[in-house]
Amino acid sequence: MIRTAKRLESVQEYYFSKKLREVRGLMAKGRPIINMGIGSPDLAPSAAVIKTVQNAILEEGAHQYQSYQGLPELRNAIASFYKRKFEVVVDPANEILPLMGSKEGIMHISMAFLNKGDEVLVPNPGYPTYTSVTKLVEAEPVYYDLTEANGWFPDLDILEAQDLTKVKLMWVSYPHMPTGATATREQLSNLIAFAKRNDILLVNDNPYSFVLNDHPKSILAIDGAKEICLELNSLSKTFNMAGWRVGFVLGNEQFLEAVLKVKSNMDSGMFYGIQKGAITALESSDVWYSELNELYKERRELIFQLAKKLCCSYDEDAVGMFVWAKLPTSITSAEEFIDNILYDKDIFITPGTIFGSNGEGYIRFSLCVTKEKIQEAISRFE
Repeated sequence: MIRTAKRLESVQEYYFSKKLREVRGLMAKGRPIINMGIGSPDLAPSAAVIKTVQNAILEEGAHQYQSYQGLPELRNAIASFYKRKFEVVVDPANEILPLMGSKEGIMHISMAFLNKGDEVLVPNPGYPTYTSVTKLVEAEPVYYDLTEANGWFPDLDILEAQDLTKVKLMWVSYPHMPTGATATREQLSNLIAFAKRNDILLVNDNPYSFVLNDHPKSILAIDGAKEICLELNSLSKTFNMAGWRVGFVLGNEQFLEAVLKVKSNMDSGMFYGIQKGAITALESSDVWYSELNELYKERRELIFQLAKKLCCSYDEDAVGMFVWAKLPTSITSAEEFIDNILYDKDIFITPGTIFGSNGEGYIRFSLCVTKEKIQEAISRFE
């Protein structure tokens, strides 16, 4: 008998992989499901990006293997983007590593820095992949609490009082997914100081900076960050390029050399045309951001109306492409609540519990749904 690796016993199939299969099954039976669960942009990249790719695939050498470190002009575009948008200066030669999506980077960073038995600080609630990847590399997740009362930011005093001797890495994500909370410069500075005191590699996962956020920040803009931090970013949300799988990790040369050792043994470089399209996206004018955010604002206002229909409360100042809503205290199970809505109203909403135990009592709406579909969802409760 061929047995699977023991590491698979530590993880389950990704929630959305399983749940969306259920949703597709309902749709195949003719159910008019409105999917408000997943943050996959339903809009297209700019016409300029698409035109760039169309032209690029005809260039000589476009279909050959590409460099593991990406085109020099892509790294230059990323460096210019970070300087322009975050006032962060990075060396495009050795402080930027393009990735096939930032999710890939979570695995690469974990494989580069974690040994069996190492501990990893993981936010609760937070992106489930931090936990699953930690377990797959046979490290141990140690959850730190994020609560609404504390602005979805860790209590560093509580963390500091714990035994951190085995902690090697800490995942943070600001703007935070799933809650949309942001962190101030002072809070980011405190995180960096905490990581330095305890010799912990701090990784900020930062793909939501430009969605409904007037004050985008990078942790690398804080003095001393490069000594102890990496930052992941992605073109998926900001430029409607989720399926293109374009991301990157930034940080000091020593850290990125370690990540590259893993990456170079796992892929053969990003397709040339996609890299060229990414360059054009990164050079987008302010008009792109403003028009995209105007559309998301309209959708968010409608989602707020839907949340009110469900007697939920929410933070109007949260950013990103989701609305994190608190259920009425009478609701004891978020998963039961969303399943009732799925089968009664044909609307799929994400339960907060998939992001951790502190997600109980909350649900998450995606803004990747047309205004018409949101209005239809509202009408199903009238």
